[in-house]
Amino acid sequence: MTARRLRATLLLAAAVPLAAATAAAVLKASHLKLYADRHRIEITARPRPNCPDCHGEGGWWTGGAFPEMEACGCWSNRRELRVRLLPVPAWDEPPF
Repeated sequence: MTARRLRATLLLAAAVPLAAATAAAVLKASHLKLYADRHRIEITARPRPNCPDCHGEGGWWTGGAFPEMEACGCWSNRRELRVRLLPVPAWDEPPF
């Protein structure tokens, strides 16, 4: 392996964790949640902690004998992003 190729490999190995940490910090500051596994990457909205309507709870319960949660607009009206990476394998039998 040449010195130039070794240097590029080492820089890339150092840059990937730094980029991941930076992306996580940016997502946390912008009230987004990052989920990643080998099948997909999802970026979804979280409730804002300083929202005057829900106070960071994400919504409120609406009354009656069977209460339901009404979502606050601080996070429910925002888009989410999903990137599919690998297909999920089909199961021929139940996993138990």
